[in-house]
This record gives sequence, structure tokens and C-alpha cells, in this order.
Amino acid sequence: MGDAAEAGPKVLIVAPNASSRFGGEAFLPLRHFEFLRARGVPATLLVHARNRDDLGRRLAAHAGDIVYLEDTWLHRMLWRLGRALPRRLAEALVMPALTLVTEIDLRRPVRALVKAGRAEVIHQPIPVSPRAPSAIWGMGVPVVIGPMNGAMTYPPGYEDHPGAPAARFVGLARGLAVALNRLLPGKRRAAALLVANPRTRAALPVAGHARVIEMVENGVDLSTFAPPEGRPPRLPDAPFRLVFMGRLVALKGLDFGLRALAMARAAGADIGLDILGDGDDRARLEAIAAAEGVAGAVRFLGFLPQDGCAAVLAGADALILPSLQECGGAVVLEAMAMGLPVIASDWGGPADYLDRGCGLLVHPVPRDSFAARLAEAMLALWRDPAAARSMGAAGARKVRAEFDWERKADRMLELYRDLLGRGPPPLPPP
Repeated sequence: MGDAAEAGPKVLIVAPNASSRFGGEAFLPLRHFEFLRARGVPATLLVHARNRDDLGRRLAAHAGDIVYLEDTWLHRMLWRLGRALPRRLAEALVMPALTLVTEIDLRRPVRALVKAGRAEVIHQPIPVSPRAPSAIWGMGVPVVIGPMNGAMTYPPGYEDHPGAPAARFVGLARGLAVALNRLLPGKRRAAALLVANPRTRAALPVAGHARVIEMVENGVDLSTFAPPEGRPPRLPDAPFRLVFMGRLVALKGLDFGLRALAMARAAGADIGLDILGDGDDRARLEAIAAAEGVAGAVRFLGFLPQDGCAAVLAGADALILPSLQECGGAVVLEAMAMGLPVIASDWGGPADYLDRGCGLLVHPVPRDSFAARLAEAMLALWRDPAAARSMGAAGARKVRAEFDWERKADRMLELYRDLLGRGPPPLPPP
């Protein structure tokens, strides 16, 4: 890419919730920042002060390129209120309020960084919700928002899954988001809005924007997630290890996965399950595993950093993600990158990544037989190691071709240069 002067413009990544501790959406801004810095791009990360310890360790080499936003009294009050409410209600009511307060507070440091000459382009990659308002406008430089991904609903027959009262609050919060986007015109005035798919494009709270670009939300760091070398092929009827990665919350559908595991083991399959992640649903899931008689075959390993997840995947045979409201599904891509077949819900994000050549998509409808269909998918992979291996190899090829973070960083740089009218960088000397 040439030297720092050629590598790209000065980029300010605005992401208060950026963190390496939680994965998912919070991890995306770090990937943007790290891949840009690796190319010599003079990127700056604006993040909330609560993540200072985490990022200070992970990004120690770039300490001077991180600016921290401190809490105000209003942040602290809303945070205490959120902790006092049930999780779903807090997510539907308090979290949008916190996001709004933080968005408005961001304007001051963003303006200061632009004035100091540290930003020629502002990039706001999270929150990924298409309905979340943005207060970043009028800064004198182009603003890029996204890639966004969202507008997911539960499948038919699961309307009670989050609980009816919480579901009503979620609907109220979505209506409020539309109103807030009229008051805060960040998305209307952005130079470019990035969306992961047509579903998200249709959910944007602004109509007729001049520049809406489809771009994959997730990518894979192939230096971390790569097929292990020298692993012997699994023999027919040999032990089979599944992995689940993600938050332990109801929308991930892991209760259906545990019941499916019990069915598959009752059919004679030697299948176990490693669960990577933590959350409010852990105690309930542990109780389900015990009640279904599979507690001895299930390991709850808690949250692990990315290299720890990769180590567990290296010893696994497949990933399972029976999620009921998954907008993206980065874990699907990470497992594919490591050469594993994937069993996932045929609903939302996983269906954007998987095809029949690299995994098994299981529709969650009808609800009363979802676990049985998941069990059939488990048995199919257990019984046919050759087919499972072929799917894993196809998935790894697909990730390298379409979801490599290096390619995504290249495309982002192209977009930044295009917005600034600079075109492609000059060729390096021969």
C-alpha cells in the first residue's frame, strides 16, 4: 500500500462501545482501527472511558491514537436505572436513552479532533442498528455510517419468546428511534450509509439518501481463524464435538440446541457440545442440560478472547447457531474460516453467509419440531465425516474469497478516498 502518506486519509473512528471483551458488534470498530493502522493509515479511535483498561492493553502500541469520552452525571443515572430494570426492558428503554446522550456528547470531541487536523473522514461503524440515530453532522468532513445490519424479527410462532410486555416496549423504542432520526439528522446528512443487505436498507429511517452502499458487516481475521494443519480425518461414528459461540440470551435459541443434542444422543450419536460465552440465560440453560440428561456432554466454558475461541474451534467438528433473531453472525464466518461445517437457523444473518455447500440451514418454523430438525442435522454430520469435511473446506474457501478483513479494509480505504475525491493511491515504486 506504500508509505503512510500514500496509505490513506486521516480517519476518525467514532465508537464509544468499542471493546475486545464482548465480541460481536463491540469488536467491529477495533478491527477497523487495527487493520487501518496496520496499513499506516493515521486513524484515531474515539471510545468511552469505561473501556480504557481493555483497550489500553490491546492497543498499547497506539495509545496516542485513542481518545476517551468520560461519563457525565446523566450517564451514571441512566446506567443505574438500567441495572435496576429487567434486561429486555433496559435494552428497549434505557439503552436507547444512553445512546442518545452519548451521541450528543460525542459532538464536542469530534469537532475538536477535526479542528486539530486529526480527521479528514469520520467513520461511525456502530451501533449497527439501522434505526439508531446519529448526532455526527456538520463537522466539515465526510461522515460514513455503517455497515449497518438489523430489522430482524422473531420467526412466526415465536412472538412470545422475549415476553409480551418487553416486546411492546421494543416496538415503542423502534417508533421512538424514527422520531429521533428526524431530530438528529446525522444519517440524513451522512456522505455514505453502508448496509449489509436489502433488509437493512429497507429499514433505514431516512428515505431517498443519495449514497447507500451494500457492504458486508462482518469479516474474518484469517491470521487468527485458519484451518488447523495436520488434523487427521474423523472416522465414522467417532466422537463428534459441536461448538456454540455467543451471548447466553434467549434469542440465541440455545435451549433448542440442547434439546436437539439430547435427541441426537438418544439416537446413539456420541456428540458433545462446548458453549463459549456468558449471559443472563446461563443458569436456565444449565438447568435444561441437566433436565435433558446431557449435562455430562456439555461444557460451559464462559467468555474467551478470540485466540481462545480459535483454539476450541481447532478441536471441534462443527459449529451450531440456532439463533432466532441473528442479524449477522460473525461466529458463522469464523467457524467456516477454520474449515468447520455449520448448523444454523435458516433465518436472518446466517442465511446470508451459508449455503448448502458449506453447512446445514434449519428453518425454525414450525417451532414444536425445531429441536428435532436440529437433531437430524447433527446426526447427518456425525454419520458422514466425508460430507462434513467437504462442507468445511467449501466454507473456508468462501470466507477467503468473500469475507477476509483485509479485503474489507481495502474497500473501506477505497470509499474514504472516493469521498475525498482522491481516487486510488499511487503505485509503489518497482
